[in-house]
Amino acid sequence: MSTTIKFEQVRKDYGKNTVISNLNLVIKPGELFTLLGPSGCGKTTLLRMIAGFHSIDGGSISFDEQSINDIPAHKRNIGMVFQNYAIFPHMTVYNNVKYGLKNRKISKEEMINRLDDIIETVKITEYKDRLPNRLSGGQQQRVALARAIVIHPKVLLMDEPLSNLDAKLRIDMRRAISEIQKSIDITTVYVTHDQEEALAISDRIAVMKDGFIQQVGYPDTIYLRPFNTFVATFIGHSNLFQGAIEKENGVTYVRVTKDYRVAIDTLINEVQDKQNVMIAVRPEEFALSEKQEGIRATVKHRNFLGKYINYELILEDGQSIEFTQDTNLRNRFLEVGGVVYLEAITEKINVYTADGEKSLISGVTRYVE
Repeated sequence: MSTTIKFEQVRKDYGKNTVISNLNLVIKPGELFTLLGPSGCGKTTLLRMIAGFHSIDGGSISFDEQSINDIPAHKRNIGMVFQNYAIFPHMTVYNNVKYGLKNRKISKEEMINRLDDIIETVKITEYKDRLPNRLSGGQQQRVALARAIVIHPKVLLMDEPLSNLDAKLRIDMRRAISEIQKSIDITTVYVTHDQEEALAISDRIAVMKDGFIQQVGYPDTIYLRPFNTFVATFIGHSNLFQGAIEKENGVTYVRVTKDYRVAIDTLINEVQDKQNVMIAVRPEEFALSEKQEGIRATVKHRNFLGKYINYELILEDGQSIEFTQDTNLRNRFLEVGGVVYLEAITEKINVYTADGEKSLISGVTRYVE
């Protein structure tokens, strides 16, 4: 049975500095849950509090309703995978994985069965007699993963496990981690600052900033309906516009620029006429206007990226925005120095309070269970 992790009013202090304040969160049993945010946001501190490497200065963390605050790290039954693998260079793959079982009170037969099963699960059977220096980075990470889960932990913690791998290996390994995690059905907390990695691997994501959770949700929810402008700009890229609400003849518009507004029916009922707002549109959420209507812009730079082309455009007021165009024969490439008109895809527009702290789109919440 997988474990539920619950955080209630959790606080962490370093001297007079509070780095995590009154954090509340529930991680579901068997879920691969990612803590995502920039350096210094508190994600690794929170992970180390779960592990028992950092004290809990307020509130409680519990596994299946049992508080772990006062349980020593070595008695929490946690598997941990680090950024630097932390495998022993003088031991074979088999002995590295076996190491975690040495102090467990299990029979020799069960130990062998567990070792054979996990080595097969993470697909390193053919390397079991090799020393780590004869393994690739991805293979070493599989060894670290096998050693962490062979002990049958209640919870698996992973701290930036793929950051030392090259781009292709990262893609291969995140798929492998996802498949292995699902096959063993273990509650997993995964820390990363890589947005693409988080979107690809997670069941749910908590986006953190300055020790506070900005939003919890499924990857598609986090990307398509960010709760505030921090999430909108940290997960992928969003073009931000200072605009206003305009209500006319029963229709609600958002004024994006002085010459362009969009009728929108996804806003909460509480929005007011002439209310100042922040508007977010992702680069791929614009369409070229053949009627020369919409946002007028000049192409400053073109960056060919294979599957798509990314453009930097300059608006008439000097603001720089990004526009992404799929690479296909039907699309004409835009020339640097050329003038284009863009229209936003209405249903994908996100609208926020003027300070950018809260979404004004109906149904968008900070926490999605």
